[in-house]
Amino acid sequence: MKIKTGKGAIPLVVLLAIWSVSAIASLPGLAISPILGDLNKVFPKVTDLEIQMLTSLPSLLIIPFVLLSGKLSEGRDKLSILVVGLLIFFLSGVACLFIRSIVGLIVVSCILGIGAGMVIPLSTGLVVEYFTGDFRVRQLGYSSAINNLTLVLATMLTGYLADVDWHLPFLVYTLPGVALVLSFFLRRQKPEPEPAQSIQLRNKRIDTRKLLGLMLFYFFITYAVLAIVYYAAFLVDDYRIRSSFSGVLISLFFLAIMLPGLFVDRIIRRLKSRVNFISLLSVAAGLLCFAIFRNEVMLVVGALLTGYGYGIMQPVIYDKAATIAPPRSATLALSCVMAMNYLAVMVCPFVVDLFRDLFHTHGEHFPFLFNAVLTLVMAVVTWLRRTDFTLGLGEEYYRD
Repeated sequence: MKIKTGKGAIPLVVLLAIWSVSAIASLPGLAISPILGDLNKVFPKVTDLEIQMLTSLPSLLIIPFVLLSGKLSEGRDKLSILVVGLLIFFLSGVACLFIRSIVGLIVVSCILGIGAGMVIPLSTGLVVEYFTGDFRVRQLGYSSAINNLTLVLATMLTGYLADVDWHLPFLVYTLPGVALVLSFFLRRQKPEPEPAQSIQLRNKRIDTRKLLGLMLFYFFITYAVLAIVYYAAFLVDDYRIRSSFSGVLISLFFLAIMLPGLFVDRIIRRLKSRVNFISLLSVAAGLLCFAIFRNEVMLVVGALLTGYGYGIMQPVIYDKAATIAPPRSATLALSCVMAMNYLAVMVCPFVVDLFRDLFHTHGEHFPFLFNAVLTLVMAVVTWLRRTDFTLGLGEEYYRD
């Protein structure tokens, strides 16, 4: 079976290899979350800081290695970088299954972050290498969908495994082994060069002004929606709803991010230049549901609206990042944009706490209300600048 790419066609197994890399891009830090509450019992002498380092240090290391991988991809074989990153990621995951000390877990988790950082830019970079035009937009949507679906399924799996043994959640870190095996087929099928009419070929170098705009926009929307991931549990507790419901909300949020990726090209054709404006309104409405309503149905609606809006914008931003760079630099441009995701993950709690102090409020609804207001302001700006490259959408995205 052959899959059309806009440059020709590739075997199905090559597409599966590309998807397998997309599937593991969001795994770092995942295995730790279900067992954080148990680590104080497993390691009774550890401090809260040491436990927090298990999640914060790998995320911190991912950022420079995402950028390094993007830079190396300009002058080196991307598949060699991918294989090295996957190997580090996989071996670190296997090692986590056998580590018996908190210090050992921290060290190995940091090494895992290095491997993951090398792989993450290529989760979209490979799509850009093999596909072009409408085919690339569609595949970037699929890549985003697979990424988030894997996140949901793996989170559910680690929750069950943690009940059996605290080591078992680290099994999800062995999934890069599948991508490692499938990477063999990428070597057998090299990507075709960009067609003569490709937008990328008009660029001699990365357009840094447009890249900076995309980075800031991606940082903002990621920061805005992270309120659900960080603060849903506190809000649910404050509303006196069963604590397990926060996990349901977060899972639905990631599922909603996944859904538009499956048909993002059709969404673009329908919404045209209003795509970011409508998506931001969806995010704002979802956050307001969390801030205003206290019943489970409206919280579910809020999670779905927020995730759906974000899920539309994410693959579009990735595709724009690819179009502002020549083919050899596309992965570097993508790495700069994708690094903003991890930067937003790191700074979100600090930004919310800063404004909580400024407004002298510690209500659990504040993060949702504050981010909803910011998103509404951004939506207004987007409407006024809907012809702008960053906030709008060019006619080439939705022409028939």
